[in-house]
Amino acid sequence: MPLIAYLDLPSGLSGDMFLSCLIDAGWSIDQLRAVIAGLNLPQGAIAIDSQSTMRGPLRATLLSVKTQGTQHRRNLNDVRQIVESSPLPPTVKSRAIATFTRLAHAEAAVHGAAPDQVHFHEVGALDSIADIVGVCAGLDAMHIDRLYASPLPLAGGWVASAHGALPLPAPATLALLSSVGAPVRPAPSITACDVQIDLSAEFTVHRTERTPVPLPSAAPPELVTPTAAALLAELATFEQPSMRLLRIGVGAGQHVFAWPNVARLWLGEAEDAGPLVQIDTNIDDMNPQFYSAVSERLFAAGAVDVWTTPIQMKKNRPAITLSVLCPAAIEAIIAEILLRETTTLGVRVHPVNRHEATRDFTTVQTPHGPVRVKLRFHNAQLIGAMPEYEDCKSLADAKGLPIRVIYESAQQSASLLTQRSP
Repeated sequence: MPLIAYLDLPSGLSGDMFLSCLIDAGWSIDQLRAVIAGLNLPQGAIAIDSQSTMRGPLRATLLSVKTQGTQHRRNLNDVRQIVESSPLPPTVKSRAIATFTRLAHAEAAVHGAAPDQVHFHEVGALDSIADIVGVCAGLDAMHIDRLYASPLPLAGGWVASAHGALPLPAPATLALLSSVGAPVRPAPSITACDVQIDLSAEFTVHRTERTPVPLPSAAPPELVTPTAAALLAELATFEQPSMRLLRIGVGAGQHVFAWPNVARLWLGEAEDAGPLVQIDTNIDDMNPQFYSAVSERLFAAGAVDVWTTPIQMKKNRPAITLSVLCPAAIEAIIAEILLRETTTLGVRVHPVNRHEATRDFTTVQTPHGPVRVKLRFHNAQLIGAMPEYEDCKSLADAKGLPIRVIYESAQQSASLLTQRSP
């Protein structure tokens, strides 16, 4: 079952914090490196590393994205060519390009230029390309099909940029967040416990009397970067979902504040959405290339599954049945998308009952590297484990091996999990 995710953002978000959350939640850093290697950038242009760190009393993963060489002034077309020429899945490419397109329009609005005339100074740099493409690839690899986010803390002050000094929040950040009506709140101003970390006692936290913790004398750096704002505007819904919580990824920011500078990614399954309906429509006059885009819209609206079936209509005309499984509560929304974005003249709706296995993910080690595995449970018993195709493909590309070699090796490791299960 696809997962949903909620970004809890007490201290804001940057692109590398988002990546840190994904790595901490289980996405392999080797897979991230393989994604970046597939962008065909100059050899050694981007180096990625991660480490466990402390932010106040909290453990988190800190990702480091280091770049070498000259930072080019890239425009939207340059970035689009980099992404489109990569071996990334189509969904990842479209999301990354859409995110950069949002940035181009935001920068254009701020600086009074046309979107295709905007040169991405900061956001076109190599590290931001790595952030945006990496986040889109990580969400896809972890099967996170819906992303939600908390309100965003915005701080005042100033930041240096290629345009000179800019007020905070950065103008592009405000333009991006306002374009989707994102909820915002003031930057943290906290009263908390003095905390002392005793490393010799397995990170035991000793609390002292409750006293105010002062903010730094200077205003903190920007808490929400334009890169993060673009990712959230393109990918996230700003609300907290009902979910069955499975695991948490904690990502650290580069700066140390008077509070824990972390973002937390909650991963889980959507709670039972109640009765399901299946909506079908027969289509014989639509460009087949459009089905992918329509499917993405349907999934984004809350569809549980979308599929197509080839059929023969009257006079033996070849056609397609487009089917959508969705909660009955959003039937009208799904029907509207089908009527508006396809050539159909009508849809059919009928109730559906289903039984499903519980699913989760784990990572197994192979002689070639780590591979994520999808686990299936029934009545709390593990009944199946299958390697993730995209993980196997990325590892095969990175190692220069046939994908069947990686898959079979991962399958052997996965089978041990089911043999050990009671």
